[in-house]
Amino acid sequence: MDIKLLCSYIDHTNLSPSATEADIFELCKDAKKYSVASVCVAPSYVKLSSELLKDSKVKVCTVIGFPNGYLSTASKCFETSDAIKNGADEIDMVINIGHLKDKKLDAIENEIREIKNICGGRILKVIIETCLLTDEEIAAMCIVVHKAGADFIKTSTGFSKSGATPHAVEIMAKNRPEGLKIKAAGGISSIEDAENFISIGAERLGTSRIIKILKALEA
Repeated sequence: MDIKLLCSYIDHTNLSPSATEADIFELCKDAKKYSVASVCVAPSYVKLSSELLKDSKVKVCTVIGFPNGYLSTASKCFETSDAIKNGADEIDMVINIGHLKDKKLDAIENEIREIKNICGGRILKVIIETCLLTDEEIAAMCIVVHKAGADFIKTSTGFSKSGATPHAVEIMAKNRPEGLKIKAAGGISSIEDAENFISIGAERLGTSRIIKILKALEA
């Protein structure tokens, strides 16, 4: 795949708890250089990232209810509103996985819908943490996420037992309603991985490694 096209799929990510302002400066600098889709940063770095990227086409994405998803809906809604006020263009929220295990699909749908209402026309991606789910739960969440009005279903936070797998993305691709997009994230460690996820249905890739690989190849 053409490198420029590949980069257009990437949410260039740094969600490390030890990330510094210098790290975010570098992240945004690389994001502009390689024309990625967005940078994905912690809420505390949304304002800085927005300022650094204001003269570019790169979007600012942040995470809500991250990484465990068990915050109250009110807390997630406040986080979302605050992130948008600070300049977030895209929101990646984590569902309450315990609610899914309890089959409280209506509660999950209602929470996603509330957050999407706050997002308005901004992109909302819903992280379901596929490594903790059965195939049936992954398939069910494709329907719930779509019904709630979100734009993407996303595999993983990258902070649980494992990240994206081809198997999980294939289940999503098979069961998603028309219009729902897929983001694969976590553990995408090579250009070959990235190309494979795109080939089986992913429209976004959450990764910190691909741009590092491209920089190393240039060097």
